[in-house]
Amino acid sequence: MSRPPLPPFTRETAAQKARMAEDAWNSRDPVRVAGAYTEDSRWRNRSEVFAGREAIVAFLTRKWEKEREYRLIKDLWAFDGNRIAVRFQYEWHDAGGNWFRSYGNEQWEFDEHGLMRRREASINDIAISEKDRRFHWPAPGPRPADVPGLGDSPF
Repeated sequence: MSRPPLPPFTRETAAQKARMAEDAWNSRDPVRVAGAYTEDSRWRNRSEVFAGREAIVAFLTRKWEKEREYRLIKDLWAFDGNRIAVRFQYEWHDAGGNWFRSYGNEQWEFDEHGLMRRREASINDIAISEKDRRFHWPAPGPRPADVPGLGDSPF
């Protein structure tokens, strides 16, 4: 299976890959998201370390049961050859209605078919009030074209 764009990445194809990942994650469909990874993909997400598509689906299912009304923006940070780094922010609320904005960075490594074989994510959560939310598009679903990315400021 091939998942274009393929490495080595250019600025344009790395940004395209980041937006494709953002759109998939905003679908909140664990099977769709897992399809972008190799069968044996290795992950570190916060303090969890695991491998394989089944583990990815299980992780994302748990994640989106906890992180309700999840909306995400990813922006390209750097790229080289078969690697891409992104920064991201997402907003969500817990079962009690408490809102959070999560900030983070991911490092990705791809195989020759454009599937991600390694993902490392570092994430911090900040409690916000509902009035301070910035991501308001209908969810689940992709960020509309008229909603800007993170721009020059991460805050």
